[in-house]
Amino acid sequence: MLDLPTIRMLTRYNAWANRVIFDAVAALPGDEATKERPTLFGSMVKTLNHLYVVDRIWQAHLEGREHGISALNTVLHPSLAELWPAQREIDAWYVAWSDRLSPAEAAETVRFTLIGGNRGEMRRGDVVFHLVNHTSYHRGFVADLFFQVPARPPLTDLPIFLREAAETLRA
Repeated sequence: MLDLPTIRMLTRYNAWANRVIFDAVAALPGDEATKERPTLFGSMVKTLNHLYVVDRIWQAHLEGREHGISALNTVLHPSLAELWPAQREIDAWYVAWSDRLSPAEAAETVRFTLIGGNRGEMRRGDVVFHLVNHTSYHRGFVADLFFQVPARPPLTDLPIFLREAAETLRA
């Protein structure tokens, strides 16, 4: 089971890595961010929408409520300009939530039903690990799409975050 400092570090890492990837996508020329490409979600922005959708779904699971989302490829914000403020908001929610989390709450089991109907359960701390792992995986899809522009993708590796955030994390 993840301890609270690790859970808190991971929510901060995820928010940081999202900022890095969004900033890089926003800096691309023309319509590169929304250009249809041969990838699972069809474009960089649609892939980033998937990350946001999954963050919202798990937020609802953690809060014990329905999320109202019926498909993982739902596009809630079609433009990067709309999506980025929404992503910042959900990232801030996860950071604040992790800051309020007690050790007992981190160990609590969350029961949920996935979009496909399968039921599951995980400890709250494990949900955070899953979210960060999932987001890292799909940020990799976006990074790979940079080579089709062509452009160099940003680096969102954990060691870079830990180096940059060392002072903040010690506090």
